[in-house]
Amino acid sequence: MSNPPDTSQPIQTRRRTLPYAFAALVSLVGLADAIYLTIEHLSGRSVRCTIVSGCSEVLSSEYATVRGIPLAMVGAAAYFTVFSLAVLAAYSYKWAAKLLMVVVGLMFITTIWLLYLQASVIRHFCQFCLLSALVTFVLTVLIVISLRKR
Repeated sequence: MSNPPDTSQPIQTRRRTLPYAFAALVSLVGLADAIYLTIEHLSGRSVRCTIVSGCSEVLSSEYATVRGIPLAMVGAAAYFTVFSLAVLAAYSYKWAAKLLMVVVGLMFITTIWLLYLQASVIRHFCQFCLLSALVTFVLTVLIVISLRKR
């Protein structure tokens, strides 16, 4: 009699890759948000808030650009990087998982700083910036979960 095949390996692999797959999907929300804000900034149009008031104050502040580059464009590059690394990490590229942790960590620190600026310096909030912050927090949680599963 032969032993039954070990089916636990695919389940374990799936559990390890699931946070990365979710991270890839969540990063697309952040990417869409950042691309929208970048297009609006570059076209010179004013972004209209529908949930909170303060988008124009935040997005026209001196903190909205870094050396003339819209911060939203930097965010779009970051979210695209997270998407790419999350997909690679889901396919068991260990270097991608390590780099993903660093990128999301930097995004988390930046998000904390930007939330502080909105709350204490600019004294207005932008709903699109808050969405980006939420996406970054979710990504951080997913990366922490993926670390615990290793």
